[in-house]
Amino acid sequence: MRVSVIGGSSIGPETAAVAEELGKRLAERGHTVVCGGLGGVMEAACRGAREADGETIGILPTEKRGDANPHVTTPIATGLGHARNALVVMNGDAAVAVDGASGTLSEIGLALAQGRRVAGIDTHEIDGVEAVDSPAAAVEYVEDAVGADR
Repeated sequence: MRVSVIGGSSIGPETAAVAEELGKRLAERGHTVVCGGLGGVMEAACRGAREADGETIGILPTEKRGDANPHVTTPIATGLGHARNALVVMNGDAAVAVDGASGTLSEIGLALAQGRRVAGIDTHEIDGVEAVDSPAAAVEYVEDAVGADR
């Protein structure tokens, strides 16, 4: 399946390690990482996925595919700015939020509005977001939730 990984664009090393492990675990399970294609959680998750030979899709806010982080295998330029957040969550079967601020909050809201299951690691506490304590738990949750929805 495709899993949207959403989160902070400016993060510290601990959050980067969590996002990288998440990307790696998703790829090891055969899932494609979908993200906003830039830095922070997005880049760390893509880096982890690529380390496991996984596929990554970056749905960029800009008009240039070259703006994608170096770990994105399929960059999609939109020129939509933050409006691209809807495309990020619509292209995942589920979402995992890691950290994040207002952009992540908007993506969580959009994902929930579209009926996507959302796992959260150290992110906003919102009804409908399943708080988990590790990348392994996040992957388990989205696999179980999407499997139950099919």
